[in-house]
Amino acid sequence: MTPENAVLTISLFAAFADGSNDDREREHIRRFAESMGADAPELPKLYQDVLFKRVTLDAAVQALGELGQRQFAYEMAVCVCDADGVQTAAEQAFLANLKTRLGLEGDAEVTAFASQADTLAATAAAAAPVAVAAAASAQPVVNEAELDKSILNYSILNGALELLPQSWASVAIIPLQVKMVYRIGKAYGVELDQGHIREFLATVGVGLTSQYLEQFGRKLLGGLLGKMAGKTAGKIGRAATGMAFSFASTYALGQVAKRYYAGGRQMSTQLLQESFQGLLGPAKQMQTQYLPQIQQRAQSLDATQIMNLVRGGGV
Repeated sequence: MTPENAVLTISLFAAFADGSNDDREREHIRRFAESMGADAPELPKLYQDVLFKRVTLDAAVQALGELGQRQFAYEMAVCVCDADGVQTAAEQAFLANLKTRLGLEGDAEVTAFASQADTLAATAAAAAPVAVAAAASAQPVVNEAELDKSILNYSILNGALELLPQSWASVAIIPLQVKMVYRIGKAYGVELDQGHIREFLATVGVGLTSQYLEQFGRKLLGGLLGKMAGKTAGKIGRAATGMAFSFASTYALGQVAKRYYAGGRQMSTQLLQESFQGLLGPAKQMQTQYLPQIQQRAQSLDATQIMNLVRGGGV
């Protein structure tokens, strides 16, 4: 078993740890496997191997000879367990057992990672927009320039998160996109709850089944290489694609949300998706223009600031 396959196997065990195998966790794994390209195992077969105990957690652990590989496998397991926003008691027990099997009980790096990831996931869940009955009122006057500036600021921030060395930082990207859409809707007099926003993100083609999972797949390739060959190599590999993707998808999402709520939510699913895809290419080109601002924003971010931003602080 190769180290890449071992990490994927451990991630599957993590997805099945609570017995429910949430859709978001399954998609997490599917995109993870796709990112491996020709080196990926046949995923349906691997699912069966894990479910029918034809492969064991110990066998996957034994395939990870380097400390960096074992650290990375644990980080990915934490990400999978946090993908649906909460860790169950069964998932917590699995992660504790996995840490022991990987020989990481006293590893300060993985302990800090798990703590930060759990805190950020809990913060994102607690900070979700709450549905509020909208009072009848005249059509609000929207400052288009200010709204565009806000969308750009969210895009720069999410691009900057991809430059941070901590893997857990990207957990904040989806909650920040949720907040952006919430604020756009509110600017047009529409009060939204988290469920509606996540449905909107999924309809457009972003959300938990797309962007965050895209990041997860990249982290296998960039992160595992970084752990094995030095963190610089992994960081550069992720940043080259991750920063552009997160900036562009956030910007395109914001602009589509503007059109959708300004037009009274009349756009069809097909039109929403076509609009998003049409904006994605130009937004990726914009990322080059704003690279200095993205790099500068990354230099100013730390864990406390990210959590405050997710809670609702100004972007």
